Amino acid sequence: MLIARTRESQRERELDQQVQDEEQEQRDDQRLLCAACGQLVTRREHEIARNGSHQHTFTNPHGLVFNIGCFGEASGCVQTGEATYEWTWFDGFKWRVALCGHCHTHLGWGYRSNAGDGFYGLILERITAPS
Repeated sequence: MLIARTRESQRERELDQQVQDEEQEQRDDQRLLCAACGQLVTRREHEIARNGSHQHTFTNPHGLVFNIGCFGEASGCVQTGEATYEWTWFDGFKWRVALCGHCHTHLGWGYRSNAGDGFYGLILERITAPS
């Protein structure tokens, strides 16, 4: 009887580990990395909609076109520069440049309202899923 319980207990541990491994694999599949260096930037689960959509295409004052995605979190980014409303693409939100925290590639912009809510607009061609 003790041997049967030990086998059951071992099998339960193996099943628990299998479930944990599968959950980790799913979390890994959600990762979005800096295309330049491979550093974790954000996860798909942080995708959000702003102005009715997750993706937007904007042109800056210099005529450069950016296809961006909106994310509630981007822990792999650092923001630089002074926050400004000038040329903002999202009414009521100041922006700062967002860089990869590892290689400092320009990944997009961090947005913050006076009410304190914020998000990131990341240049979609500069982030990638793991292969």
